[in-house]
Amino acid sequence: MAISRRSTGRKIVVMTESLSVTNEIIDPLLADLVTGNQDKVVGWMKGEPGAWGFLAGQAVYAVRTHVGRSLGDMERRLVWSRMWWWLEQVKARTNNPF
Repeated sequence: MAISRRSTGRKIVVMTESLSVTNEIIDPLLADLVTGNQDKVVGWMKGEPGAWGFLAGQAVYAVRTHVGRSLGDMERRLVWSRMWWWLEQVKARTNNPF
């Protein structure tokens, strides 16, 4: 936690979150998720409602289960970002026929 002071003399407390979840940890989990949910991946490519939410939720659930604890806000954002990256890789390799 970092503490700084404004010129008014008030304390500002900035919470910094240490990330223990890295790409090396989550990539194998996300690869399995993409492979096991090809119907939802195709739905995401087609822009079907709910496809992204399902995949994002499953990604957070998989990582949370793997690390054995709830994820912090920044960790969830990392998981979502990496899940999006994986989906974009699949989309690029299929030449996006949708």
